Amino acid sequence: MAWDAAAWLMLGGSTLLLFLGLPVAFSFLVINLLGAVLFLGGEAGLVQLARNSVSSVASFSLTPIPLFILMGEVLFHTGLAVKVIEGVEHLIRQVPGRLAVVAVVAGTVFSAISGSTIATTAMLGSLMLPVMLSRGYHPTMATGPLMAIGAVDMLIPPSALTVLLGSLSGISISRLLIGGVVPGLILSAAFVVYIMARVKLNPALAPTASFIEHRGWQKWRPFLQYVIPLVSIFVVVVASMSAGWATPTESAAIGAFFTMVLAVLYRSLTTKALLAALRGTAAISGMILFIIVGATTFSQILSFSGASNGLVALIVGLGLGPYAVIAAMMALLVFLGLFVEQVSMMMITLPIYMPLVQKYGIDPVWFGVMFLICMQLGLLLPPHGLLLMTMKGVAPAEVRMGHIFQAVLPYIAMSLVLLALVFLLPALALWLPEVLG
Repeated sequence: MAWDAAAWLMLGGSTLLLFLGLPVAFSFLVINLLGAVLFLGGEAGLVQLARNSVSSVASFSLTPIPLFILMGEVLFHTGLAVKVIEGVEHLIRQVPGRLAVVAVVAGTVFSAISGSTIATTAMLGSLMLPVMLSRGYHPTMATGPLMAIGAVDMLIPPSALTVLLGSLSGISISRLLIGGVVPGLILSAAFVVYIMARVKLNPALAPTASFIEHRGWQKWRPFLQYVIPLVSIFVVVVASMSAGWATPTESAAIGAFFTMVLAVLYRSLTTKALLAALRGTAAISGMILFIIVGATTFSQILSFSGASNGLVALIVGLGLGPYAVIAAMMALLVFLGLFVEQVSMMMITLPIYMPLVQKYGIDPVWFGVMFLICMQLGLLLPPHGLLLMTMKGVAPAEVRMGHIFQAVLPYIAMSLVLLALVFLLPALALWLPEVLG
């Protein structure tokens, strides 16, 4: 079979099944079975498919995923995430859109100690959205920051999807995790500036409520008691990776261990909370590992059929420069974000993208951080953005889907500006990994 026909069969078939609503793992399982029979040699191909499936999830580089997810699940189910919000709220003075600013700052802190994007959005939406609405916040001003800061979770380590991207693409996981920190913090700061400016221009969006300003020890106690110890976990995880003291897996294990220790010291780790955290970790990790089985085998079959090399040769033959190729790749990712979720984006594009990255000599960490920003955009893009669905699930009935779509548009625009900045100034993604070794 010609490489172009193989490409249409593998890439087109998997995309069609995803659009028809078949779950990601099963979509790629169907295509992989067909590809194994056609390109790997019938029964022998099916045997090789089984071997590839086992080896794909037996990789040591994947072990940070359940450990990072466990950190977020423990914080969520023990209630320590609520303490983080309280600690941040005591420190922020009366500013325009104060509760929305608190949500962004608290969400950024929680992103640094949680590996689950959905958990961040669900937690903030459940806790803060009813309070904001009761104080007269417009639904668009109340929901927008909560969804936007949940997406930033993907850029700030620990992030399970970042580990998955590094594992599937062959990019250094530790450098990729660290590379997202500066862009993530820039985006969080831009959200705060936008909220304050928007409410300053239209105070009706977030009416000023009575504000009790805490002083002295009462002001600093929740921050010192809860926020600093929990953020120290982030510092330990990043420092141990950047200094070379520990691999990403060992750093994740350290982070999970200290999260459990802090939960015990705060007397929050009940048997019920621990079992709920373990169940959540097992469910999410199992889903991701099942998807990895399909992704790895899909990439191998695509390469064996000649489709990967054929597509790379076709693109190189167009005579485009590296920057034009990268811009086209990012534009395709943003477009895919309108229809498919993040893991599917990786599975469809990485088998083609990574050979091009190597062919053009593109810095893989720079490329990986831009890939993460595009996936973060996909979480927010209507109509199928995962965080939009999550927010609708936890929001009161008075918050309509139209409010949610409208609320997220300014934050999508800011994310696109960040993508352009990282494209034009690679140092935003590469500076911190270089400084930290």
